[in-house]
Amino acid sequence: MRIQAPIHSGFNKTSIASQVIAGLPLVGKTAIITGGSSGLGLESTKALAAAKVNVIVAARNVDAAEKNLGDISNVKVMPLNLADLESIKHFSNAIVDSHVQIDMLICNAGIMACSEQRVGKDWESQFAINHVGHYVLTNQIWSTLKAGARVVCVSSAGHHNSRIRWDDIHFNHSTYDKWVAYGQSKTANALFALQLDEYGKDFNIRAFSLHPGKIRTPLQRYLTTKEMCDAGWIDMEGNVIDPTFKTPEQGAATQLWAATSPKLKGLGGLYLEDCEVANSATSQGTFEGVCDFAANLDEAQKLWDYTAELTNINAFKL
Repeated sequence: MRIQAPIHSGFNKTSIASQVIAGLPLVGKTAIITGGSSGLGLESTKALAAAKVNVIVAARNVDAAEKNLGDISNVKVMPLNLADLESIKHFSNAIVDSHVQIDMLICNAGIMACSEQRVGKDWESQFAINHVGHYVLTNQIWSTLKAGARVVCVSSAGHHNSRIRWDDIHFNHSTYDKWVAYGQSKTANALFALQLDEYGKDFNIRAFSLHPGKIRTPLQRYLTTKEMCDAGWIDMEGNVIDPTFKTPEQGAATQLWAATSPKLKGLGGLYLEDCEVANSATSQGTFEGVCDFAANLDEAQKLWDYTAELTNINAFKL
């Protein structure tokens, strides 16, 4: 088991994306960021591009992505729909055929608390987009990841809402709950990073998952103003009133710290928050630290095997 305990990073919840990568030797490196044109992904793209990293932004809507990115240099936008395996295959083939070598893969895109939707082979959409899509992408571009590369999976403290529901992952036999479905998908992100790290460490490719914090971004697009007001996040005019919310620049910091920090060298499979290795959760529902069920190697292997069977894709099949 990985030791979930702080390592004295020198950063904290107020650190911003540009600060955590300042002074690091990143010029000429290459990163792929899914959803890298809005929200936290956009802030990561801007910070890495300013550090002279070549950033490949994987976006569902290329025109909208290019508009959001403006004239940021060192950025290339490519189409990718994580709900569509053919789209992922097309993107992955283009990456492999280009012979580019990847230093950072940041699995940042996702959806949250949407109404019940089905994608792929009748898969629940949050599990499919947040987990399955990134699983397929990572496996299909595995050969392009350099020794020393890092894969970063954006999970959430929302994983406290649900472990993997092995008896009914896709809500085929139970009433759909958008927050339980979201929580399950975020647990899946953490377990995916854990098992990927198990496979990748012999290649010197490490993986991490993380909670970015609470941030007002397009991720909340499926929530009504009333829902967010009732939660105490915003007022009726849409202004953030929850003092625990971070700015987007602060929210992006942990994923960039995960992707670049020298202090994480030799480590992997860990769940991070506030630019630090998180503690183990004292109990489910505290929304602090990582729950045991999201940091369990047996669960991680079981989820990997399940997803491999679901998609018939596995870069590590013997």
